[in-house]
This record gives sequence, C-alpha cells and structure tokens, in this order.
Amino acid sequence: MTISVLLADDQAMVRSGMRLLLEDQPDIRVVAEAVDGVEAVALARRLRPDVCLVDVRMPRLDGIEVTRALAGPGVARPLRVVVVTTFDLDEYVYGALRGGAVGFLLKDAGPALLAEAVRAASAGDALVSPSVTMRLLRHLTPASAAQPARPLSEREWEVVRAVAKGRTNAEIAAELFISLSTVKGHVSGIQTKLGVRNRVQIAAWAWENRVVTQS
Repeated sequence: MTISVLLADDQAMVRSGMRLLLEDQPDIRVVAEAVDGVEAVALARRLRPDVCLVDVRMPRLDGIEVTRALAGPGVARPLRVVVVTTFDLDEYVYGALRGGAVGFLLKDAGPALLAEAVRAASAGDALVSPSVTMRLLRHLTPASAAQPARPLSEREWEVVRAVAKGRTNAEIAAELFISLSTVKGHVSGIQTKLGVRNRVQIAAWAWENRVVTQS
C-alpha cells in the first residue's frame, strides 16, 4: 500500500530534497507541498494524506499551530503529523508533542531515517528515531503525579515503560514474550486509560510522571 505524504517547509530546496528521497521509495508518494503553515493546514484537510511532515519554523502558522490544527485534542479526525526539528528548537517540539505530533525528525536526517519516520507514523508503531525522542522527553518538566482514569495492569505498566524508552511494538513483543497483536492491544488500551491519542503522548506522560528515569 502506498503511503501518501504532505511536505510543509518554507524552503524550496528542503522540500525538493525530501521529495526526491521519499519518492525513491516504492511505497511512498508525495501528494502535495506547502510553503507555509496556512497552506499546510488547508492542503492537509483537503487531501488527508497518511503522513504530514511539518517544519517547525514556517511563515503565517508555525509547526506547533499546524500540529494543533491537524491533530490537536479538539480535532475529530486527527492526521498523523511528524515534526521536523533541530535540537536548538526543543521548546517548539514540546508544544508540538502536546499538540498531537506522532513523531520527530531531524532536518538533516538521512534517506533511511526519513523513510523510517514516514512508515512508522503511517503504521502508528515506532517513536520516530528513539534517540531523538528520548532526548526531548527527558527535558520535560516532571508533573505532579497523575493517575490514569482507570488503573493500569502490571503488563500495561511494562508496556508504558517500554514505549517511553522508544521501543517498537516488535521489540516490546520480543522483550515481554508476547505476540505483536497483544502489544498493539495493550497500547490501544493504555491510550484509552490515559486519555491520549498516540504513542508519543504515552511516552510524554511516562516521563512527566517519572514512570521512567534517565538511567
């Protein structure tokens, strides 16, 4: 199945380079490009691509506002947004994370990681680039202890900790000696109990509530 992608970046050379890299993959197709945040939101809502790659810094609407508009808490049919960032913009990424982003990608990511990011976001599986995600999540300010609406089982706590460490579903299945479908079921149940929409928000909840440590 072909994964449709929207590219949103105000730099033509960046968009062109990413398009070339993505369309070199047999299962990925770029369906539109946006030069600013307003155009990104309009195109995404009209075309509903499988994945939106959104730069943080854009004219008119920045990446955080675009993410909230396409994947925020009030969006009935959220799209999958991957935020393209650099480490010196961490404060923007935190806003995008809370706004519904499903992953993060460094602007200088190579072809393999770019394709991985798109496929992972489309599948709702991996936290894109675990090393990036963990570095960002570790800088979240710990929140006051917040309990899930419904208690998590012991197995669900294990899955939460694994997700927060950037493990994929396949890696969690191998570590816990359970099937892939069982892992997916646990992740879905955890999202419901925590009141979050995706794996990144599970990880953010875990880091904010000190379910995992920086060890």
